[in-house]
Order: sequence, then C-alpha cells, then structure tokens
Amino acid sequence: MLPILLLPAASILIGSVSAVPVSDQQPLGDRLWHFNEDTYNIDSRAGSSSPRGLTGRFLHITDLHPDSHYKAGKSVDEDDACHWGKGPAGYFGAEGSDCDSPSTLINETFRWIKKNLKGNIDFVIWTGDSARHDNDERIPRTEEEVSRLNEMIAGKFIDAFAEGSSDTPSIPIVPTLGNNDFMPHNILKEGPNRWTKRFVDIWAKFIPEPQRHTFVEGGWFSSEVIPNQLSVISLNTMYFFDSNSAVDGCDAKSQPGFEHMEWLRVQLQLLRSRNMKAILIGHVPPARSGAKRSWDETCWQKYTLWVRQYRDVIVGTAYGHMNIDHFMLQDNHKVNILDDSESSGSSATLGDTSDAISVQSRTSYLASLRKDWSKMPFPPDGMADALDEWSEDGFVEADDITAWMSKKKRRKFLKKIGGPWAERYSVSLVSPSLVPNYFPTLRVVEYNISGLADATTWAGSSASDQDAAIDLPSPETIEDDASMEKKRKKKKKKRPHFKVPEPPSSSAPPGPAYSNQPLTWLSYTQYFANLTKINEHMAKRNEFTDNLAYTEVDEASEMSHDDTFAFEVEYDTKDDHIYKMKDLTVRSFFNLATRIAKDYAHDNDFLAADPNVNGLIAEKARAVDNGVHQQAQGKKKKKFKNKVWRTFVERAFVGFLDIDDLDDVSE
Repeated sequence: MLPILLLPAASILIGSVSAVPVSDQQPLGDRLWHFNEDTYNIDSRAGSSSPRGLTGRFLHITDLHPDSHYKAGKSVDEDDACHWGKGPAGYFGAEGSDCDSPSTLINETFRWIKKNLKGNIDFVIWTGDSARHDNDERIPRTEEEVSRLNEMIAGKFIDAFAEGSSDTPSIPIVPTLGNNDFMPHNILKEGPNRWTKRFVDIWAKFIPEPQRHTFVEGGWFSSEVIPNQLSVISLNTMYFFDSNSAVDGCDAKSQPGFEHMEWLRVQLQLLRSRNMKAILIGHVPPARSGAKRSWDETCWQKYTLWVRQYRDVIVGTAYGHMNIDHFMLQDNHKVNILDDSESSGSSATLGDTSDAISVQSRTSYLASLRKDWSKMPFPPDGMADALDEWSEDGFVEADDITAWMSKKKRRKFLKKIGGPWAERYSVSLVSPSLVPNYFPTLRVVEYNISGLADATTWAGSSASDQDAAIDLPSPETIEDDASMEKKRKKKKKKRPHFKVPEPPSSSAPPGPAYSNQPLTWLSYTQYFANLTKINEHMAKRNEFTDNLAYTEVDEASEMSHDDTFAFEVEYDTKDDHIYKMKDLTVRSFFNLATRIAKDYAHDNDFLAADPNVNGLIAEKARAVDNGVHQQAQGKKKKKFKNKVWRTFVERAFVGFLDIDDLDDVSE
C-alpha cells in the first residue's frame, strides 16, 4: 500500500500518461459484437456462451527476444546493446533501438495478457524468436542460455493461461522455431538434431503427443485448436530460409525442405478429407518482392502452389521475423515448377531482417511491395466497391453474375484476378514484434464462429480424443477413383519430380480465405505499448521515490505497474476508415493493395482530397494534414499524397517514425 501522503503525487504522475485506459478502450467487450445479425451468429459468440465456448478470437505474438543482461540507463549503441556504458535505455525497453527486451517488458506483457486476454481468446500462435540476439561480443550467447530463455517464455504462457494450480494451459498454444532460437543463429541442420530434441521437451505442453516424433524429425507439427474443425500447422521455416546455409531449398529429395513440403501436403490432404480447415504459421515469412526474398526460390514455388491447391482448406497464414506490420500477396501466376522449368534464378535476399536492419532498408522493401502491387490488375472504375457488395453471404446467383459481368472490362478484370474471389492470389500476414525495435506490439485476430456454438473446444476434449483425431491414414489411401481417372486422362507431358497436390473440386465453394464463412478471419486489433510515454512516466515516478524515506520507497515499490504499463489500441481493421476492410479475405487485401499502389488522385484515398486521416495517431494525423495543406497552398500545382500508402508505412513502424521521416519514405 502507498502511504496516504503519496497518493496525490502518484495520481499526478499517472495522469501524465495520455494513453487511453484499457478499461475505457473495451478491446474485448461488447463493442466487438455490432455486426449484422443476419450475417453473424451473435448468440454463438463469447458473452452468450459458456465459459468454455468459443470466443472467436486468437492472439498472435512474435519476436519477444528476452534479454536477462539488459540494464536500464545503459547505452543503446549497437556495440553496447543496453548492457554497457551510460545512455537512454528505458526501464521497460529501449524503443527504436536494436536492444532486446528487458525482463520488465516480458513480465508486464504477460501480466497484461493474463488480465485482458485470458478467457477472451481461443488459442495462441507464437511465431518464434524467444531468445536474445547474439549481438554482444562481451557476453556471447550459450546453448544453455538460449534454452533457458525459451523455457522461461514457455513457462510464462503456461502461467498466463493455466487454471488454478494446473501446470497445463487451458487453451492451445502453438509455437514455431525462430532463427534466433538455436545456435548459431540462422543455421539449423537436418533433423533429428540436438535442437529439435531439446525443443520437444521445452514445448512438451504445446506439441500433441502423436506429433512429438514428427517434431523431433523436422521441427514441425500440427495442433487441432478446435477439434474436428481447425488445425494450426506450425511450419519450420528454417528449412525454407535462404540464410540457412546448412540446407539447400526444397527441390532435392535429400533436403529437409523437400520432406517438409511433402509433410505439409499430407497434412492438408488429411484435413480436406475430414472437412477441416487450417491456419499456417511460421517465423520467416515468404517475402518475395522484386529482387528481395527471404525463402529459397524452390520453397517459395512449392509453398505458393500448395496454398493455391489447398485454398479450400487454408483459412490464413501468419508470420513474424521482420518486425514491421505489413502483408504480402503470393501470385500463383509466378509459379513455374509445374512445367519443370528453371527457377527464377538467384537474387539478393532480405537476409536476417531481424538483426540491425535500418529503417531505410525496411522502407525500401515496403516501396518494392508497393511497386509490385502497382503491376497487379486494377479494377475498372467503380468496380472496387462492387467487389465488396457482391457475394457477402456466399455464392452469387448465376443470373446476377451474368448481369454483373456483362461489361467486357469487368469480365477481363475478373479473369485476370482469378474470379470474383481473387483466387489468383493468397495472403501472408506479418505481425510486428514485441521486442521494441519500434513499439512492442500484440495482435488479436477475430474470426467467424457462425454455426460453431456447439463445437467441442480444445479444453473440452480429452487427450485421447485429440490423439485419435490426429492419428489418421496417409492421404494416398483416400484419393477417390474419379481423381485417379482424371490423372490418367491427362495428356502426357514432362512432369515435376514431386507429387502435385490436387486442387479443390470444381463444384466446391470458395474457401474461408476467400469468402466470409465459418472460421474466416474477420478483423484484427493491433495493440502497442508506447514506451516513450511509459518510460517517461516511470522515470518521473522513480525521481519522485528517490526523495522519499527508505521505508516509504519500499512501500512505493510495491505499487503495481498497472498504472504505468499498458497496451493501447493502435488501430482496428473492423472500423478503420483508411483501410476500409470488411473482412480479412484475400479479396479485401487485394483491394487494399491496389489502393496503396495508386499514384494518381481521383478519389478520397488521397490526403488533398480528404484530410480526415483516421487511423493515424491523432497528433501525427494533424501534422500530416497541416503539412499537406501548407504544401498545397504554397504551390500552384498540388502534390497529392496517397493517405492509404502513407498510413501503411506509418503502421509498418507501429507509429514510431516522425512525420519528417515519413515524408522521406512514403512517396
């Protein structure tokens, strides 16, 4: 308890932090359920179901990078790493630096998760890098330290989601290996190896028992987060990663990447046979923009083909590693392995983008994405809105499609993008990190649970039920005769040296990644911790306690950090007036990408036409408006700025960059 004499002063310090209180934000309360009742089954959502029922939300957390050597007040210079010297390293972390996460940031993050998310999410995806970087020659990493840090983070998850005195989480937690989760970083040899054997024990509470052998063999596994409905497939992207010199892509049968892709094909085929869906997660995303790429080309080719062929099964994909908030589109027109042709050739890679990569490098990468998107088919005038208006509740009636596609331009456009669902493309979401390269970030994704009110939850199913669900025959035994006959009738041509997955049936409806249906991702809420304000608050509080008597300091130190550290809502795609996304289907991201890529002004995607820049941090939004208006007034010829592209860049860096920095990179 604080002494009574301290309370007024403490209140003044608390008031100096302008973050909106979590209780006022209601991030997980009733405000989430304002959908059209005809489209969403509100009664099946959390709040009207039992405590064990589905909530329709899950947490994505990535790149925690805990560092037990971090010391507040140390230098943030690259060689010092917040371990040495004197400098501005804050109590909860050094935002905007290459320093890793102090224990204070890790502890308060899990406290916030436990307080705000426990009981309000259905599962967790945790996409790797749970050890510090090896960036201090004076304190080199050891294998024991890397293992210990990963064990510590695993224990934090168990503690946050355990019920009572149980040492088992009450919801599924699905981890994946990051490129800094072993030694040396980036280099992981073919399994079984000492790291897959070590992590099968570290993640014993997270890897289903029947998958343990598979994990030891290759570092990948699958977890049914909603029994008989949805699996999360944890990919070992280290075998796809171009910076892993211990392996050589996914082309040769002797390579673990080839084996991994075969395993993934089998898993997706099994799920299709059970009428189940899948989420794919990994650490390093399949970045391939211009000359920059993070995966070996042979792995990217197979992955893009797999996602295309199993588009009726895959709900979405999520990655980390790059520390910036963005998405990428895979274009299946760039898949050439079916013709057994040569790969696209070697190109410059993104390399280890988690290690000391500059803002300039990252903005250059974002600019290359925008350039790629500018080459995509653009909807004819007025058609972008029509794409959102049609087919909200499923298939469009044939007569309506005929009327809609009567114009030649529209027919041509739909053919180019793979039909009204944009099935030529797939999407990979990349979440920013918890480690404060910018501001620490968490993401909560909302998904459609219509019709799943009676679904058995993970906590409600027995271990034997979960094990039985996974132990199924190989998909080679479940291919139907019609499929085999179709293969025999195909014209003979040079075939690839791997088994090509079967596409969905021609009569199958679009998958959950393309059309809003049960399990479709609807929106996400991005949370961030503004360490600049939080650390300033903490510094003032420490300065205040320095003037107290010794006993009073002890009492003051017991005050909870609840009043100091919290995550705020940065933006929510559900009600965002910049992104304007009705859901997280591929079509929505395709529309967003084309709006980001625009460089001409004819609608309200441009600041000069519409200065209402919703979605930016308020003070920065005003600065954007003022700068644009001053520029417009000072020149006869107006320079229009695309506010969607500008917002995309600002959000990529979690609102950390100054407006002047954005001016340099956003146009």
